[in-house]
Amino acid sequence: MSAGPSATANHFKQNLATGKPQIGLWLALGSPTSTEIIAGSGYDWLLLDLEHTTIDVGTVLDHLRAAKGGTAEMVVRVPWNEPVIFKRLLDAGVRSFMVPMVQSAQEARAAVAATRYPPDGIRGAAGNTRASNFARNPTYMLHAHEEMCVIAQIETLRAVDAIGEIGAVNGIDGLFIGPNDLAASLGLVGRTTHAEVQQLIARALERMKATGKGSGILNFVPAEARGFLKDGFTFIAVGSDSAIVARRSEALLQEIKAP
Repeated sequence: MSAGPSATANHFKQNLATGKPQIGLWLALGSPTSTEIIAGSGYDWLLLDLEHTTIDVGTVLDHLRAAKGGTAEMVVRVPWNEPVIFKRLLDAGVRSFMVPMVQSAQEARAAVAATRYPPDGIRGAAGNTRASNFARNPTYMLHAHEEMCVIAQIETLRAVDAIGEIGAVNGIDGLFIGPNDLAASLGLVGRTTHAEVQQLIARALERMKATGKGSGILNFVPAEARGFLKDGFTFIAVGSDSAIVARRSEALLQEIKAP
């Protein structure tokens, strides 16, 4: 289920810890209706992207409500590793986060601290929020950390070299390869299938496995996605709402035009 006032156990977080494979989908259109439709499709997790879209913090709540009752855990990718953004999303009821461009243990600890109340973190304490069901859950602040999930994105060569220390940070539940930025960091913009990029992904995966944390990636080609799962990635995004609309609308037109 999506995070919210009556949130249950975070099965996405639990499955990251056990290594159970989980299939996800990217949400980039910014349409709560699209989110509602996809939430009932059977995915394990959905990623609401605030980094590379026009979706803002104020509209996240609509997506959380739209996803409620579906099968998927709503993961929100913050636009940057910045505590005020975390605070607002947390109080709205988000409990699973993806953090871009994490390149060191220090940056990983900062992300985790933003999701925890003192003395374990720096999250501001507000009582009457949606996260606590508007203060109807009197123990929320005591137990919120138990269902909190933080995923660090590995998107540069520096980050790959630091996977061991990032994965060792208490409170980091998973590490997620960003293939496009990883390729760009090697001077191979847009060339994610280049041998050098693929070799670096394979090296990163082995290092991620060694941390005991969830190992994630995205790939929108079904055969390649299945291959990544076989290689040992434990959570993978296999498409996006925007890509589905774009590619399927193009394909439909070509089907109609075909002789």
